[in-house]
Formats: sequence, structure tokens, C-alpha cells
Amino acid sequence: MGACLALCSLASCASCLCGSAPCLLCGCCPSNNSTMTRLVFSFFLLLGTLVSVIMILPGMETQLKKIPGFCQGGSSIPGVENHVDCDVIVGYKSVYRMCFAMACFFFFFSVLMIRVRSSKDPRAAVQNGFWFFKFLVLVGITVGAFFIPDGTFHTVWFYFGVVGSFIFIVIQLILLIDFAHSWNQAWVENAEEGNSKCWFAGLLTFTILHYVLAFAAVVLFYLYYTQPDDCAEHKAFISLNLIFSVIISIVSILPKVQEVQPQSGLLQSSLITLYTMYITWSAMTNNPNRKCNPSLLSLVSNTSSSALSPTPTPAPGQVQWWDAQGIVGLVIFLFCTLYASIRSSNNTQVNKLMQTEEGSGGVSGGEVGEDGIRRAVDNEEDGVTYSYSFFHFCLFLASLYIMMTLTNWYQPDTSTQAMLTRMPAVWVKISSSWLGLALYLWTLVAPLILTNRDFN
Repeated sequence: MGACLALCSLASCASCLCGSAPCLLCGCCPSNNSTMTRLVFSFFLLLGTLVSVIMILPGMETQLKKIPGFCQGGSSIPGVENHVDCDVIVGYKSVYRMCFAMACFFFFFSVLMIRVRSSKDPRAAVQNGFWFFKFLVLVGITVGAFFIPDGTFHTVWFYFGVVGSFIFIVIQLILLIDFAHSWNQAWVENAEEGNSKCWFAGLLTFTILHYVLAFAAVVLFYLYYTQPDDCAEHKAFISLNLIFSVIISIVSILPKVQEVQPQSGLLQSSLITLYTMYITWSAMTNNPNRKCNPSLLSLVSNTSSSALSPTPTPAPGQVQWWDAQGIVGLVIFLFCTLYASIRSSNNTQVNKLMQTEEGSGGVSGGEVGEDGIRRAVDNEEDGVTYSYSFFHFCLFLASLYIMMTLTNWYQPDTSTQAMLTRMPAVWVKISSSWLGLALYLWTLVAPLILTNRDFN
């Protein structure tokens, strides 16, 4: 459904790039202006992500080296002669600059849209229209970003990426919690209205599947990412997150929690557990100690003599752009971005965190004009259904997350201009998983602690 909506939004915008987003040419498109606007801005983000992916594909370095200031002679960086292979570094630099342009674009709109209360605000017209000119602005910023001098740009922007990615990982977890609650609520309601055995069997099947995958991941982590006499950090990460996942699973089905939150259950906990294991794996793949971080390719293809034998430490500048955890991260990012664009949660706590209003997020209806074209309805005349500023801020953070994911969280070395993996990336990911688990636990116990508040 998310992909269908995204494709329909692209088709509908082709006929109204210079106006607002009122013309809908596809029957499956959303019927309100607010959802349509979010989809188009999300499309801008996805388009920038696609361009970033293309820039790091093999063979693109030949074209990127033609950009003035990026390379000289095709083998080195200006001022850093013979230190690094330009064929590797240009892709890294291009992704940083593309994501820098997207981040600036969305941050500008985040500031511009502060305290917009309804579509009657003049700034709402800028939010919901002028798409062609917005696209030109994004292209202009991107072109300018490629002429930024090297200097300390990469080092400074790396730390911006680390902080922004940390926050975005937590936001991803909030969206997954909301999705799990909505999923559980929808299937339980269907069970009460129709074939209860079928729907409850579906819930049980997915719950068991999530826990089985999470448990299998834990076993594989201990097998391949730990050593009997080394990798103490990995052992602690795996053990702690396993214990925390068991705790939230038990708390979610406690009688008192079920009494105040009947919709709480193991489906949500199982999905959060599986996501936590992904974050744990993602963190361990950034460990610079190759003895504790074997190459996934060598594990799968059995190219090494032993699964537990360490892989050689790569030389400076020799990096792997694509790996399994990065691809999974992009898939989760794509899902969360589209879900954030079309969602309208019935969960009060999530709506407060994400600054959206409660609703059904309808994707049908609309008004059909005399010309037969279905047009979007302005559903924000009395008040906005989501915070314009916060939505753009989330896209700003998403741009930083994409930058770090595509570059595997490598940290630039100012002395050699090489890309090196560091432990701070590991701790950022692990701490974000702990914060996410704490937030989910809070959603379970908050109604029991704050009895004077309404959490329905």
C-alpha cells in the first residue's frame, strides 16, 4: 500500500508541480491535502537517497572524479598525495554532499514552518504547493554542496550525522511500536467481528515467527561475533539486549498492564525484540576489531578456513560500501518513511510524541469535479493534522541517517582522508536500542504510574 501511494503521488504531481497538491489522477491516492504533501516531500527524500545510492555504485567514480576539486590525476585528493585511492573516496564524499543538501533543504522548511496552525496561514501555501520551485531549490543546494572545500567539512558533518542518526533510530522504533499496536488492534477487531480462529492464528504465527528470528539471531551473534577470550563488549551487548527483551515481553502481558491496556500483547513486544536484535547486529558490524567483526561475505561463502578466524584488517581507504545490515537498514528506513507519510494513529501517546492528530488516515474519497478529476480536500482549514515543522525535522534526521547508513558509519580521518570505522558508532547504535526499549517499557507502565492521566 505504501509503495502504491508513493507511485500514485508521483503521477499526480506531474500535472500540478507549480500549484498546490489538489489534483489526484489515481483512484488509490489519498483524498486529503495533508497526506499528499507528506508523500511528495517523502518522494524528494527517496529521490535524493536513490541519487546517493547511484553515486556509490561501482563505475561511478570515473564520472565523479570529473567534478572540479574532487580529484586530481584520478589517483589522489588535492593536498593528500598518495594517501588514498580516489576511486574509493569520491563515492564517500558525494554521499556526504548529497545528504548535506537534503538536510539543509528540510531543515530550512522545518524552521520556516514553525507554529503553522492551519492552512489559512500564508506559509501553508508554500508547504502544500510550488513543487517545481522546491525541486529547483533542492537541485541548487545540491550543486552548491559539491563545491564545498574539503577542510574539516567531513569530520564536522560526521558528528552531525551520528547525533541525527541516533535520534532517527529512536523515531523509527516509535513508528514500529505504533505500527505493531495498529496491526494488533486491527486483527483483534477483525477476530471479534468474523472468523476469530483465523485472525488469532495469524497473530500467534507472526508473534512466534518474530521471536524465533530474534532467538536465532542471538545464537548466531554468540557464534560468530564473540570469542572465548575476546569481544567482551559484544557479549555484554547481546546479553543485555536479550535480558531487556525478555523483560518487556513479560511486562506486556502482566495482568495489571493488560487491565489498563487491553491491546498490549506479545505481538508488539516480539516486533520490538526483533528490531532490537537488528540494531545490536548493526552495532557489532561497526566494531573496528576484525576478530570480533568477521566479514559476512566470508561467513556465507566459507572463503575463510574457519568461521571464527579473524579477517584481515582493511588498508586505509579500502571500505565495503554495501553490506547486509546496511541493506536491511535502508528497507526499514523506506518502510518508516512511507508509514510516517500516510499514518494517522489512534494511539494518543504516539500522536503526542510525533505531534500528529488522532484519526483514521483515510486514503479514499475526495471530491470529483465536473471535469471528472478527483481532487484533494483541504482538511486543515480548522487546524493542521500534523506539525509541519516536526515532519520536516524528521526528514532532516532521515537525511543524516541515510548518509551514515550508506557510508557504513565510517569516520573520516583528517590526516589521511581515509574512512575508518570507530567504536563511537557502536555505542551510538547500542545506546539508541536501550533508549528505544526504555520508551516502549514506559508506554506499558505509564498508565500504572500516572493514574491521574488519560492514556486511552
